[in-house]
Amino acid sequence: MSVKNSNTTSDYIEWDSAINLIHKLYRDGDYRMSLLVGCGIFFGTRISDTLQITWAMLLDDDRFELIEKKTKKRREIKINNGFQKHIKDCFKALAVTDKSEHCFISRKKRVFSTQRINVLLKEMKKKYGLKSVKNLSTHSLRKTFGRHIYECANENGEMALIMLSELFNHSNISITKRYLGLRREELLRCYDLLEF
Repeated sequence: MSVKNSNTTSDYIEWDSAINLIHKLYRDGDYRMSLLVGCGIFFGTRISDTLQITWAMLLDDDRFELIEKKTKKRREIKINNGFQKHIKDCFKALAVTDKSEHCFISRKKRVFSTQRINVLLKEMKKKYGLKSVKNLSTHSLRKTFGRHIYECANENGEMALIMLSELFNHSNISITKRYLGLRREELLRCYDLLEF
């Protein structure tokens, strides 16, 4: 629950910092959280969708489908080649024997709740010194995916926004721009146009 009149908008993580976080979590033996951060930034799914992923979905092919909980729409996700190796490494490190098992389960063999993941992310932020991310939450991972796609597009930014709008199931690209914080940045640039 947020505090009244507080800003609860999540921030994205710089791509290099997110990749470093994945590696640090893995190095420190936190394989599930390493995989969760990876799935969040490589798939761009909402946490409710990420939590429904099973090992079979990740290991049986280079792509999988899921029905988004929020929109009830079908979404196909392609797994990045480099990230596939990390998935296999996490699977092996966790010694999982049942590929039908959900990937993100607690010691009690229950799927983590969104609230629990948010607590773990806040702990990660502190432990790994993610000072550039003011408001870290599960949504930060999805935003990291979107920002990186947009930034990689260079001159094709509008095309990237159109694709992201479709991937995120936004009704138009202005929502996607606002979601990624791009609209705010554009508006703040107006102040830089002024001379003194």
